[in-house]
Amino acid sequence: MGYLGVTGNSELTIVIMATLTINGKPEEASCEQELAALRDSIELLGGKWKLIILRHLNNHRLEENTFKKMQRDILGISAKMLSKELYDLEMNLLVSRTVMNTKPAKVNYAITDYGLTVLPVNEILVQWGLNHRQKIKERC
Repeated sequence: MGYLGVTGNSELTIVIMATLTINGKPEEASCEQELAALRDSIELLGGKWKLIILRHLNNHRLEENTFKKMQRDILGISAKMLSKELYDLEMNLLVSRTVMNTKPAKVNYAITDYGLTVLPVNEILVQWGLNHRQKIKERC
């Protein structure tokens, strides 16, 4: 099984072997399958906002996450972009949308259990970004 992890001292451990399960048995993915999966992942999670939205929803899991609150909390995102990204994340089962029975009606968003599976990737990107920022600062 493939594994990618960051230890506490920022050492990266990589075992390059992506697997998929066919008829209950793990099998090594072919190069074509790996590239297709990577393309799918980048298409879904790429861009400026989706990983930020998922991280925000995870960090605020115990709170109400209405559209207005998220727009205030996520600096720089427009209402149109937030709406589009939330829709895409909901269609891909990473975010749930609940219409609350209030007047006026409010909509609450939450990260799903399936959405939580993205968080290890998100965490590695955050750690890499922190390390990269430090490396660039040291260069200047």
